[in-house]
Amino acid sequence: MAVKIIAENRKARHDYEILEKVEVGLQLQGSEVKSLREGRANLTDGHARFKDNEAWLISVHVSPYVNGGYANHDPLRPRKILMHRRELDRWMGKIKTKGLAVVPLKLYFNKRGFVKCELALARGKKLHDKRETLKRKVMDREAQAAIKSRRGG
Repeated sequence: MAVKIIAENRKARHDYEILEKVEVGLQLQGSEVKSLREGRANLTDGHARFKDNEAWLISVHVSPYVNGGYANHDPLRPRKILMHRRELDRWMGKIKTKGLAVVPLKLYFNKRGFVKCELALARGKKLHDKRETLKRKVMDREAQAAIKSRRGG
């Protein structure tokens, strides 16, 4: 069984310079897991906060489960991030000193069927950095097209 991606935050790669990545677990309710199995999640505005030596995933929208009834969850509730203590302490220190952000890149089911989240330690890009990245992408695409046309394929 391969990894099943639930949601990806493509905008994060455009808005942030990714410095480090880590795979973490999430503390979820049953209706949230069922909703995620249907692929109903949005990471666009999501970020992580550290409070009382714990990490929380904020502003990640998980739609209510269709057949949830009265036992449904709040779509925007903060969800506890499950990560190792050493890693948590290290990331908390980096956030406080360097002014970095923690953003979710993707949400997926791993091989064992657990919901995992790929978090990134990131630094916000300035407008000129975003433009430079786009220019580099366009130049790479044109170069690949030129190589392909040369080969006759």
